[in-house]
Amino acid sequence: MSETNPAAAGASVDTAPHRYTAAVAAEIEARWQDFWDAEGTYAAPNPKGDLAGDPELAARPKKFIMDMFPYPSGAGLHVGHPLGYIATDVFARYQRMTGHNVLHTLGFDAFGLPAEQHAVATGEHPRVTTEAAISNMKSQLRRLGLGHDKRRSFATIDPDYYKWTQWIFLQIFNSWYDDEARKARPIAELVAQFESGERAVPGGRSWNALSAVERADVLGEYRLAYASDAPVNWCPGLGTVLANEEVTADGRSERGNFPVFKAKLRQWNMRITAYADRLLEDLEELDWPEAIKLQQRNWIGRSEGARVDFPIDGEHITVFTTRPDTLFGASYMVLAPEHPLVDKFTPAAWPEGTHDVWTGGHATPAEAVSAYRAQAASKSDVERQAEAKDKTGVFTGSYATNPVNGEKIPVFIADYVLMGYGTGAIMAVPAHDVRDFAFARAFELPIICVVEPTDDRGTDTSAWDDAFVSYDAKIVNSTGEGVSLDGLGVVEAKARVTEWLERSGIGEGTVNFRLRDWLFSRQRYWGEPFPIVYDEDGVAHALPESMLPLELPEVEDYSPRTFDPDDADTQPETPLSRNEEWVDVTLDLGDGPKKYRRETNTMPNWAGSCWYELRYLDPHNDRQLVDPEIERYWMGPGEGRPHGGVDLYVGGAEHAVLHLLYARFWSKVLYDLGYVSSAEPFHKLFNQGMIQAFVYRDSRGFAVPAAEVEERDGAFYYQGEQVSRLLGKMGKSLKNAVTPESICEEYGADTLRLYEMAMGPLDVSRPWDTRAVVGQFRLLQRLWRNIVDEATGEVTVVDAEPGEDTLRALHKAIDGVRQDLEGLRFNTAIAKVTELNNHLTKTGGPVSRSVAEALVLLVAPLAPHIAEELWRKLGHSDSVVHQDFPVADPAYVVDEAVTCVVQIKGKVKARLEVPPAISEEELEKVALADEKVVAALAGAPIRKVIVRAPKLVNIVV
Repeated sequence: MSETNPAAAGASVDTAPHRYTAAVAAEIEARWQDFWDAEGTYAAPNPKGDLAGDPELAARPKKFIMDMFPYPSGAGLHVGHPLGYIATDVFARYQRMTGHNVLHTLGFDAFGLPAEQHAVATGEHPRVTTEAAISNMKSQLRRLGLGHDKRRSFATIDPDYYKWTQWIFLQIFNSWYDDEARKARPIAELVAQFESGERAVPGGRSWNALSAVERADVLGEYRLAYASDAPVNWCPGLGTVLANEEVTADGRSERGNFPVFKAKLRQWNMRITAYADRLLEDLEELDWPEAIKLQQRNWIGRSEGARVDFPIDGEHITVFTTRPDTLFGASYMVLAPEHPLVDKFTPAAWPEGTHDVWTGGHATPAEAVSAYRAQAASKSDVERQAEAKDKTGVFTGSYATNPVNGEKIPVFIADYVLMGYGTGAIMAVPAHDVRDFAFARAFELPIICVVEPTDDRGTDTSAWDDAFVSYDAKIVNSTGEGVSLDGLGVVEAKARVTEWLERSGIGEGTVNFRLRDWLFSRQRYWGEPFPIVYDEDGVAHALPESMLPLELPEVEDYSPRTFDPDDADTQPETPLSRNEEWVDVTLDLGDGPKKYRRETNTMPNWAGSCWYELRYLDPHNDRQLVDPEIERYWMGPGEGRPHGGVDLYVGGAEHAVLHLLYARFWSKVLYDLGYVSSAEPFHKLFNQGMIQAFVYRDSRGFAVPAAEVEERDGAFYYQGEQVSRLLGKMGKSLKNAVTPESICEEYGADTLRLYEMAMGPLDVSRPWDTRAVVGQFRLLQRLWRNIVDEATGEVTVVDAEPGEDTLRALHKAIDGVRQDLEGLRFNTAIAKVTELNNHLTKTGGPVSRSVAEALVLLVAPLAPHIAEELWRKLGHSDSVVHQDFPVADPAYVVDEAVTCVVQIKGKVKARLEVPPAISEEELEKVALADEKVVAALAGAPIRKVIVRAPKLVNIVV
C-alpha cells in the first residue's frame, strides 16, 4: 500500500549529519560486503590443508548448515523468498561466534521445466536464461549480507557437477539390493553368484546358456536403476509426459488444459521400494518435525497382511490384503484396467447367465474391456481414487476361485483399483469395505457379512446402508473344509488363516508398501542426459567414467512434437532424439568400436538435488565424488547423530515426500557402496513458515497492484473503486510482491533482516506489512546513537564501569539471546536486544565500552553490516564475524529481588521485595509479619495461606 517513510534518508541531515540513514546503511553494507569477499571471511576450511596446519582451528567443533536448493527464477526474489536464507545466516554467524567451524554456502538447482518452457516460447537456449537468473539472484542475495562460502557454490547445470550426478546414476544402475544383507551391492557380485550357481537363475537355466538380451532382462529385475514399461500421464496436446502434480483433478493438463491419458512407455525407474523398511526405521533417529516424519511414514505406507493366490483358468491372480481374516466374504475380484492379465482372462463371448448390468451394454467382453480402458485412461489417479458416489467397472467375462471356500467369483476391471498400488488386483469384501460395498450395490453382487457388527444392524446385509468396518469384532460365516475362523477376533483370525494359506501353498504372510518405484525419465531437453547407450539388440550399456560428463547437445527446436489432443495412441518425441549425430554414435566400451544409440530421455529435475550436500563439501574434486576424509569430517556419524548428515537443513515442508525421500534413498545407496560414511543426508530439519501478503481484487476478481491501494475508514480502494482484501501468497501474478531491493533502498539490508526475523516464530506463516519495517530501522538508529554522536560522528562510549542495573540488563540479554539463537527463536532474541538497547537509551549519558561492545556482538549475527561498522569504530581492527559471542555472568542473570504480591480475600494488600530463591515457609513468615498485612487482617482468624514462592501469597480469612 502507498505510504511515506517517516525515517527517510535525508531527515534532519543538517542537525545530525552522522545519523544512521538509508544512505549511510547502503554505503556501510556495500563496503563490508566487498571486504568480506576480498578477505574470504566466510571460507570454511576443510580437514585437509587448512585444518591440518592450524591445530587450534582443527580442534573446533564443526557445523554444517544448509538451505534447500533454490531454483533461480527469471522473475527474481520477493521479500518472502529470503526468509529461510536469512535465518540460516543468523544461525551460522552465531555458531561461528561460539567457536564452530561453519560450512554455509548456497548453490542453484537450475535444470527444470520453467527454463525449458521459456525456451520453447522464445527459442532462446535455457542455459542463457538460467545463467542470467542465477546472476540476478546472486546479486540480490549478496545485498542481504549472507555469509556464504562462495568458493563452494555451483549450479546443477554445470557439466563438472552433473558429471557426478551421472556417475551416481551409474552406481545405482550397477547395483542390486541384497535382501539378506539389507544393503546394496555391486551388480557384478550378483552376476558372479549366477555364474557359480550360488544363486539360481530365474527360469532354471544356467547363466552361461542365456543370451546377452536374456541376461540383461534378468539383471533388470534386480538393478536399482532399471528400464520398464511404466504407466505414465501422456498428454498428446503438449507432446510430453506429465508428473501427477501437473495434471488437474479432472484429468487435464494444468498448462493448456489438454486431455491427459494413461499410457505405457519405456521409462527409467529407481527401485526405491527396496529401501522402504530402512527409510522407515531410520526416520526415528532423525531430528525432524514429527509432521514431516508422519508424511513420510504415510507415503511409504507399510502394511502387514497376506499374499493370496486366486486360481483362474489354470493360472492365478495374486492379491495383497491386510484383512485375510475376511477371505470368506470375498464375493468378486477387481483388476486395474492396466493389469497385464486382463487380456488373458477376457474370453471371446459372455458366459451364460451374465447379468446385463455387468456388460456395460457391449456385445462381447473384449469390446467392454476396450471401451472401459479408454474411459479409465482419461482420468488422473487422483480422480480415479476419489470417493465418487457412482462406481464404474465392467465384467471381464471370467471367474476366479475363492481359495478358502471354492466359490466361483466374477472378475471385474474398475478404475478405483490402480496398477501402481499393491498387485493391481483386489479381493472385494463388500460387507466390510465402503468402496466395495458401493460397487457391489451398483452391480448387484453378493454382500456376505463375515465380521459380526457391534451395532444393531445384524448380519443380514440386504438392509444395510453401508459397509461395517471394524478391527475389534468377532469373525462369523467363515468356516471351510480346511480352516474355520468363526468366533475368533480379527488378530487371531488373521494369524490362523495366514498359517493355513502358507501350509496350503496358496499364499503367505507378507508386508506391502504404498511406496512405488521412482519414475526417473522425462521427455524433455533441459535435464541431465542419461549416461546410457543401447546396442543393436536394445541392451543398455553404461558409459565408462572416462566419457563423463555426457553433455547436452545443441538442438534446433526445444518444443516437443504435439499431436491430436484426443489421440491417446501417439508416442512422445523428445527434443534430444532430433539430433541424430548425437543419438547414433560409434563407441569403444572395451570390446572394440560398435554402433550404439543414446538414451534420449533426460533425468527429472529432482536428480541434481539428491546429492548436492556432498558437492558443497568438496566442490572442485574432479577425481572422485567427495574425498572420504572431508565427507566424514562434515557429515559422518557422531554423538546423537547415528546416521550422520547435515547439522541443520532449513526449507519448506512441501518437499516432505519427494526431494527429502529421494535424497535419503540416494544417500543410503552411496553409504551401502562405501562412498560415504553418512547413511542419512540431513540429520536436523527445520521447516520455515511463509511470508504472506494481502491480495487486493477488484469486482471482476482480478488482482490489482497492492502498492497502489489506499485505505479509507477501514475499506480499501484502487483508483477510486473499492476492492476486497484477503491474506494469501506473495507473488508477481498477485501484484503484491515486494522486492528486497525496494526495502534495502528505503531502510537498508540490516533492517530487512531484522524485520523478517522479528515478524514471528520462524516456523509459522506471517503477514508482510511494509509500514512496520520502520520499527526495526529505528532500533538500528537507536543502537547507532548509543555509540556514535550524530552531530560529530565520534564514538561516545566511556571506559567507566556500568552500574549494576545495566549489568543485570546486559547479562540477562546475553543469556536470553544465546538461548534464543541456539533454538532458532530469532524474534524473541531481537526483542531482548531491543530491551537492552532501550535500557541504555533511557539510562542516559554515555554507554560503557564493555556494554557497547557486548551489545554490538549480540547484534552481529542479526545485523552484521552495522555490527562490523560499529566494531571498527570501537577501535577493533579485526572482523566481528569471528569474535567470541558474549557469555552471561550467572550472578547477574538471577534477579537480586523479585516482587511478591500479597492478597487477602483476593485483593492486593502489600507488595514485598524478596529474594528469588526464598522458600515457601520463609515467604509465609515474611508476608504475615508485614505491617500492611497485619493491619489489613485486623486480628481476623486465618483459615489458610496459599504460597507460590517467590511471587504470590494468598491469605484466606
